[in-house]
Amino acid sequence: MTKHTQAYVAALSPTQRRIAQLGVVFVPIVTQITDILRVGSLAFYYAFKKPIRWREVLQQSFFIGNRSLAFVMIVLGFLGMILIFQSGFQAKRIVGDLQGMGALYLQLLFREFAPTVTALMLATRVGTGIAAEIGSMVVTEQVDALRMNNAEPIQYLVVPRLLASIVMTFVLSCVALCVAFGTGMFVANTVFEVNVATFYNTSLLEWGDLIIFSLKALAYGITIPIIASQAGLAAFGGSEGVGTATTMAVVNASLAVTILDFVLSGVGYIFFFS
Repeated sequence: MTKHTQAYVAALSPTQRRIAQLGVVFVPIVTQITDILRVGSLAFYYAFKKPIRWREVLQQSFFIGNRSLAFVMIVLGFLGMILIFQSGFQAKRIVGDLQGMGALYLQLLFREFAPTVTALMLATRVGTGIAAEIGSMVVTEQVDALRMNNAEPIQYLVVPRLLASIVMTFVLSCVALCVAFGTGMFVANTVFEVNVATFYNTSLLEWGDLIIFSLKALAYGITIPIIASQAGLAAFGGSEGVGTATTMAVVNASLAVTILDFVLSGVGYIFFFS
């Protein structure tokens, strides 16, 4: 801090200093949100503008979908077993009737569990990969080379990842739902002796559950690559800057998924379940 800055800070009143401290906290947050919205709006603009690099979209689909498949299946499979194991013991102790457990569990998977947990898994795996890859291109001046060759970095780098993420997040959410329901059914049958036909009960499902499931998968598929790409494009310095961008991508994407889950769940209960 220079002498002029120190003199300026010393001349501030206590109220002005508190306001300045709030500015130090909130200005970077507002700036980052604005940059995310800018990247997102440009990505959607170029997503409807030719040329679209479909080969790159397929490659990113393989990176997001195929390479995340085992990770998502293992995590959702074990979480499904844990959820049925814990809820089954509680229901058996309190109610004593497990006939409706499958219907409630399937409803929970559609409304909350399958799309949201899948998105959190993708935020950690896919978000870090996108931020690290684009951040490395930024610090090695490859993005500047794209601009010098009259190629828009967002169209070249972000759009293929966005299109691939929209499709594969929905597909992985469907796979996660099936795996979690299957493992939950296995635990219910082997531990609590609930018949498979009894556990597979769709009586509580409504069209609103399918709509909310699709909306959440779509929103998460859009949000994760945009936030991760913005973090990568904002990287500076060397390897330390790439690491910072990667951490920022995971934190911001996970936070965005949580906020979107709350908002979309509220919208669903207002319009479909009230």
